[in-house]
Amino acid sequence: MEGRRVRVAVLGASGYGGGEMLRLAAPRPDIEIAALTADRRAGEPLGAVFPHLAGPPLPRLARVEDVKWDGIEAAFCCLPHATTQEIVRALPGHVRVIDLSADFRFRDPAAYERWYGRPHGAPELQREAVYGLTEHARPALRRARIAACPGCYPTAALLPLLPLLRAGAVAPDSIIIDAKSGVSGAGRAAKESMLYAEVAEGAHAYGLQGHRHAPEIDQELGAAAGEPVAATFVPHLLPMNRGLLATIYVRLAGSGGAAALRARLREAYDGEAFVRVLPEGAAPATRHVRGANLCLVGVFDDRRPGGAVLVSAIDNLVKGAAGQAMQNFNVMFGLPETAGLESPPLFP
Repeated sequence: MEGRRVRVAVLGASGYGGGEMLRLAAPRPDIEIAALTADRRAGEPLGAVFPHLAGPPLPRLARVEDVKWDGIEAAFCCLPHATTQEIVRALPGHVRVIDLSADFRFRDPAAYERWYGRPHGAPELQREAVYGLTEHARPALRRARIAACPGCYPTAALLPLLPLLRAGAVAPDSIIIDAKSGVSGAGRAAKESMLYAEVAEGAHAYGLQGHRHAPEIDQELGAAAGEPVAATFVPHLLPMNRGLLATIYVRLAGSGGAAALRARLREAYDGEAFVRVLPEGAAPATRHVRGANLCLVGVFDDRRPGGAVLVSAIDNLVKGAAGQAMQNFNVMFGLPETAGLESPPLFP
């Protein structure tokens, strides 16, 4: 693969996910960015949308229908939910897709319709999609046409939980996920609820009657446990730009307490570049992962006998979105998995 350059398109390049995707991809010598799309900003240079990305010589923004796909091998789809499916359906078959939306995350298209309120626009493509939680999907990703990148909340919840459920170390029927995200997780489109005065100096829970990430979490937890799982999941919005912290309460299914869970997680993620299990007594914080493709996990005994508390921290725009997409791209194209993702966190 030495000297090879993969030609890619970034669809939805004017949103937060698209901007983060370009921040990671543009400096790479093994990637050629052949097309950028943003229908409402078509014709503009990228620097007009993201001044911090004005430096590299990149194509002007275009409409999706104007992209010439000859020679383009991959598309990073950073589009709103319910948009990607129709666009991917129209792409040439040789283009491999790394999708940051929810459009191909559900193995059952009926689940997508139930939670997104409309029929899936390309159910025939679902069989070509792999749920792209990279550390748990590498063999399937290598041959996949579509990588369905997990949502930010599911990423933070699933990375600590999946190895423990597979090992039978925690009970599948009493999982509580209390998660908090920065406002960039809501996207870049103008929304009254995202105005500064609406989010600053406060925090609030939302999606209390059922958040769209809940069935995605349940799907993967159930697959790991070998039985249906319905976790309690409550997301919260915090007045910060980026970052996500998940505090997860579990009931032990074996002995050994937090020490045993920590040992299992260390064994599961031994040698992994981006998942780090912290030592006893250390708690992750969002400031420890800012700008990096990391998931930090801490494990603690609950003060109540028979329980434990898992804490995970990610940057919602990196490991929870563009960074994980880049990781999946690297696996799909046989490139070093850490390529473009080596930067340490920003601090302070």
